[in-house]
Amino acid sequence: MVRPRRTIPLKPPEPNLATVVANLQRQLLEQQQETERLRAQITQMNQGPRVNEVPPQAQPVPPEVPPVPEVQPEVRPEIQPGIPPNVNVPMAPAGVQPNLPPVREDLLYERFRRMKAPEFEGPTDPIAADNWLIDIQVILDFMRLTEQEKVLCASFALKKDARHWWMTVQMRRDVTAMN
Repeated sequence: MVRPRRTIPLKPPEPNLATVVANLQRQLLEQQQETERLRAQITQMNQGPRVNEVPPQAQPVPPEVPPVPEVQPEVRPEIQPGIPPNVNVPMAPAGVQPNLPPVREDLLYERFRRMKAPEFEGPTDPIAADNWLIDIQVILDFMRLTEQEKVLCASFALKKDARHWWMTVQMRRDVTAMN
């Protein structure tokens, strides 16, 4: 009986540093372009009609925006504590922030902390930053927060270099009005 030869698998060649840097720069550029595209979409969505405001003229929705359901099926008791759960409360149209009573920041922080949100220290690795952003967005969407509350909670998760960066942004811009 003849045994087959044992072959040693060859390792793929190590990519050179220039190729790795070029790929990372390309990924970063793509992420920046995607971020700008999403910001433009958010700005366009936020410029829609507000509650108790008559819409000027219906404008077609861009094709990349998925249709939004007309009615939201549940009312959040933690946001509207004075309303019994059996009362039907009309919901604001999608994309419009309803006028809700302010949530105490300490309670909001406790809810956010219980979700075990990852902290972000500001590494230069764009993939790590993107992964952190995705994790935070999942948590914030699950918590069903207003845009202002999302900014507040996400800022809790910033540490070290990222915290310093956020402090400079706060000094230069009104972060309560960020979209």
